[in-house]
Amino acid sequence: MDKREAKQYSPLALAYLGDAVYERLVRKMLVQSANMSAGKLHKKGVHLVNAHYQANCAKVLESCLTEEESDILRRGRNAKSLTVPKNADVIEYKLATGLEALFGYLELIGDKYRIDEIFKMCMDIADSGGNENA
Repeated sequence: MDKREAKQYSPLALAYLGDAVYERLVRKMLVQSANMSAGKLHKKGVHLVNAHYQANCAKVLESCLTEEESDILRRGRNAKSLTVPKNADVIEYKLATGLEALFGYLELIGDKYRIDEIFKMCMDIADSGGNENA
């Protein structure tokens, strides 16, 4: 899909797709890192797939994004959602939605390289102690 067409999607539709893209990458990384039970994998994954951590990633990544990517993140962050966050405050939830929208957009345009690059930056944040939940 071309960029113009992908930008026509609602930010919440992009976030819906991006949530799956991000979670799949986390699951793949965890499985490849060690052969362990699904319960242990899930427990490790919860620390990386949550609004608090994703919001932190979005804040740190903002300076590394292109203008176009920043615009997608902003649209996702500013989207009006009917969902009420369970384990995060509204600001974190909105930032996390922005990050998910970015992953969804990049998936739609087929930019696997940039998806991997941004995902690696997110995981570097975890490795540097940027996730208080871990």
